[in-house]
Amino acid sequence: MPPTPDELEAARDRIVPDVVGDGLRVLFCGINPGLMTAATGHHFARPGNRFWPVLHASGFTPRLLHPSEQGELPSYGLGITNVVARASARADELTDEEYREGGRILEEKVRRLRPRWLAVAGVTAYRVAFGDKRAKIGPQERTIGGTRIWALPNPSGLNAHWTKATMAEEYARLRAAAETEQGTA
Repeated sequence: MPPTPDELEAARDRIVPDVVGDGLRVLFCGINPGLMTAATGHHFARPGNRFWPVLHASGFTPRLLHPSEQGELPSYGLGITNVVARASARADELTDEEYREGGRILEEKVRRLRPRWLAVAGVTAYRVAFGDKRAKIGPQERTIGGTRIWALPNPSGLNAHWTKATMAEEYARLRAAAETEQGTA
């Protein structure tokens, strides 16, 4: 049963734990948890968010996972975190300072976890968090230690500029790069 409006509102500002493990190929990074994610404890849980279908369509997972199955991601060498930890109804509720502080925290997290790739799902969030106003979708010049960075389109259903198919193509480009670096492709 989906959360009630009161349960969603009660989830505001809640922190959702990261899904991480050792030896990650790709650490996916959302902007911040939405209220549905905070209420359920499952990343990208809002109906209409295309993260899970795109993850599967791009070849990262062998089947379509439900948000409640997020714990399976580390077995595929994948993880999830966020630029800003606190939950909100909309990303436009976040301040630039929250993004910048989130970028500093994210950099520390990446240095500790050492994934091969950090994939930020939202180029605008990446630009603000890392002070790179010219960043575009795709691989970035910047690295964090030995971790490469890829800016991905935001999978929110509100991002109408990208279809599920074009988003899956971009995610697949990252998957191919991650596999090539690993020597498996």
